[in-house]
Amino acid sequence: MSSFFSWDEPEGLAARGTLIVLAGRGEHGGVYERFGRRLAFDAYRVRALGDATTDPTVPDRAAKLLADESLPGPKVLVGSDTGALYAARLAAEQPAAVAALVLAGLPTTPWASGGWEAEVEARTACPTHQGRLTNDPDFRRGTLGDTSGLPGLRLDRVGVPVLALHGKDDAISPVDQALSAYAGHPAVRTVTFNGGRHDVLNDALHRTVAATVVLFLERLRLSSELPAIAEGLA
Repeated sequence: MSSFFSWDEPEGLAARGTLIVLAGRGEHGGVYERFGRRLAFDAYRVRALGDATTDPTVPDRAAKLLADESLPGPKVLVGSDTGALYAARLAAEQPAAVAALVLAGLPTTPWASGGWEAEVEARTACPTHQGRLTNDPDFRRGTLGDTSGLPGLRLDRVGVPVLALHGKDDAISPVDQALSAYAGHPAVRTVTFNGGRHDVLNDALHRTVAATVVLFLERLRLSSELPAIAEGLA
């Protein structure tokens, strides 16, 4: 398997920035193909890495991508599930290299799935993504109960804008617990999704989630203060 998965902007368009995705428990970077293609269509380059809980080289490889001058800025770390914790730690360690964070499905407490059917239902309501995970030989099932050895969410050490995305129907990481973890950090902007489950980037509402990320990136390109671009949408 490649050290990372990549999706680039369409030919003839100037790249608008780079997203470096850190996958969650059981996942690999290829799981984010749909997200990567959608963001690349809007001229953002996407590089997706694997699960740092089982591959200790992931943070170092993410740091190398941050330092890669051939990749355009702003450079944004995207972390899903436990990848969110590793992304936040990397942003704290390399503040000059990271322009912003997108944290999705922040893990809170261990979860016992009770079998694959329960796990895949809790991960995503999207039948396409359920099929992708079920038939993916490189996806590891039954990993959501392990939270040992994870870095803490030290957002007090993060000085860049943070977009926090969470599904309101996340049974793996209940939304109230995730929102409590983000509370008190003024740089964090939280967006919750009605009906959303744990793998929010790959859930049934993936189009709305991707659009939310693009709007955040477009505001970031203007300023780290994230000035409003559009107003009045109900």
